[in-house]
Amino acid sequence: MFVGFHCLFLCVILSFESSSFFFRGTALQANKTPQVSITDWEFLGQQVAVFRGQDGKAYVVDAYCPHLGANLAVGGRVVGGCIECPFHGWQFRGTDGKCVRIPYADKVPEFAKVRCWPSCEINGQVLVWFHCDGLEPSWRVPEQSEITRGEWVYRGRTEHFINAHIEEIPENAADIAHLAHLHTPGIVSGVDLRYTNSKTWEFIRHDWKVEWKPEPEPDKHCSQMLVKHALTVFGRHWPLLDLDVVARQVGPGVVFLLFEHSFLGRGVIMHCVTPVEPLLQCVSHTIFYQSTIPPLVPKFILRAECIQFERDVMIWNNKTYISKPMLVKEDSAIQKHRRWFSQFYSENSPRLRYQHDTLDF
Repeated sequence: MFVGFHCLFLCVILSFESSSFFFRGTALQANKTPQVSITDWEFLGQQVAVFRGQDGKAYVVDAYCPHLGANLAVGGRVVGGCIECPFHGWQFRGTDGKCVRIPYADKVPEFAKVRCWPSCEINGQVLVWFHCDGLEPSWRVPEQSEITRGEWVYRGRTEHFINAHIEEIPENAADIAHLAHLHTPGIVSGVDLRYTNSKTWEFIRHDWKVEWKPEPEPDKHCSQMLVKHALTVFGRHWPLLDLDVVARQVGPGVVFLLFEHSFLGRGVIMHCVTPVEPLLQCVSHTIFYQSTIPPLVPKFILRAECIQFERDVMIWNNKTYISKPMLVKEDSAIQKHRRWFSQFYSENSPRLRYQHDTLDF
């Protein structure tokens, strides 16, 4: 069973992000990073050190010093554009990982270096690229110009760890039928699926109209989910609370959820999936919203999205991945999504293998 892509962008949190960018989709979030800082991060079973040099640029390198294995991000410090090991003071350059100084040695060996991961800083996040064959990025995560210009500002972030196959999470966009069953009960009914259909809260309901479609070349690595949301209270439609959302997925791990409302303004939730290890994903949601809108509005939107998302989390954490599911014709979008998603796998993608003939795991 495939458990990882051949490429993706991953999301790292440092004022830093990620397939072909940290797992075609992981990110270190730049909004949290001071001018000079270091953080450690784990993805795909790898430990990395993310730091911002004194030149203001973010760099991602393997966390462990090749000398005697100290973690560069724990007690290390930034010196110019280098990270210094806390154990013996070896300094490694962020641009290429090469060791440039050993304080007690006359000469630095040419082979002394740490792995340097391809990364970029965009939309307030640091994204790291992963490709199982070591290939360079074949596409880029687009810039959200409103964030770059400062028109949309950071308003909050959530993080969830999910025990599921990585494909299950983006596949939700094409699973149109689950919206009516799982997400129709009002957010006031909470996240515990044993109680969300309680008659106490049935007076408030969410209605969804959804369409999922892949994008054509040259953006075949992207797809879109178009959502029209309506709210009914005691059976009465409240048009002022209608909301249109465009969820654009870029690669397997990064989604832009773009909100636009007539008087609540505009903004985006950056949804990033970072594989930590087989069948364990870290999912973050970071919201940027119009600076002219009171912070209470985007914080409420993020909270509402979080409640709906945690209903899915309860399902994901307790289900199994079925590679050949039993589908009906109304589930056709799921099959289309799986065909679209297959482009992110290759023969060398990480696989999870089970042993059935012994008691060993």
